[in-house]
Amino acid sequence: MSFFRLSLDDAVPQVCSGGVVTLGNFDGVHLGHQALLAEAVRLARKRGGPAVAVTFDPHPQQLLRPQTFQPILTTLNYRSSLIHAYGVDHVLVFGISPRFLKLTAREFFERVICQKLAARGIVEGFNFGFGHGREGNTALLQAWGEQAGIQVILMPALERGGRPISTSRVRAELEAGRVAGANSLLARPYRLTGSVGVGQKRGQTLGFPTANLHELETLIPGNGVYAGCAWVRGAEVPVCQAGKNACPTAWSAAVNIGPNPTFGENARKVEVHLIGFQGDLYGQSLSVDFLERIRDIRTFSGPAELIEQLKIDVQRAKEIHRLAFESTDSTLER
Repeated sequence: MSFFRLSLDDAVPQVCSGGVVTLGNFDGVHLGHQALLAEAVRLARKRGGPAVAVTFDPHPQQLLRPQTFQPILTTLNYRSSLIHAYGVDHVLVFGISPRFLKLTAREFFERVICQKLAARGIVEGFNFGFGHGREGNTALLQAWGEQAGIQVILMPALERGGRPISTSRVRAELEAGRVAGANSLLARPYRLTGSVGVGQKRGQTLGFPTANLHELETLIPGNGVYAGCAWVRGAEVPVCQAGKNACPTAWSAAVNIGPNPTFGENARKVEVHLIGFQGDLYGQSLSVDFLERIRDIRTFSGPAELIEQLKIDVQRAKEIHRLAFESTDSTLER
């Protein structure tokens, strides 16, 4: 398995040539994306070549319509790790530039798919668009693929609850604080990674020290208190799948997102209490997987009432973590 970053002028590594490709932003790597990846892997194994996922950085919308661009759901590194975890052999990341975005559909097909990738198969979704202004559609892709001797497979929309699964749908669930709903579309807990910075240290005085996450690159779920699991040194965090005992080294965590109205603080913060953890986290990378929303943010009469609620929140977070992963490993409840 490998990961390559390329510009439009770079040659594609030989190990990525002559295989089955699937192209897209793959932000979130949700169930719909996973279906594309699985089909690409299946076809690649049948044809005897590599399964290659092609993605882009930055997201094209950041250049085309920066004023309406929404926060991404996965960092590039995490997205690539997920794609590999779902069976793809190689991930190619093309750097997006104004010149890249000006390629016509025909130029994109011939230069990227035929010449650079030497693709023998293509797997795409029903709404795939390519080339300048997304002028290329699935009908053109199939027609040109047939002319070039490239097998093209188009996947239908994958639905959950009677509606198509999409990145925008996952985003809407997260913005509303419905992390369990988002997780059902991702088939894993939603992850947030940041650097631990200095906060007010009020949690420490209350007996519940928190790590304040800064430098967040991805979408922050809606305000609320959540149960989760956390790892120090986010770069080493495994892909987590609830119910499969994939998190033996995680700390149970209670996560507060939003302001602190009890103390008159209006700034929106992400504060993570690693249950039972003792140590200095400042400056370290911390990853949090969100399992379930516990409650809304609200104002308390004072520190004493807040402390009693925090005790309840922590106990609830521990129980949710235990049930989610069904593990007897004592490291889950440190």
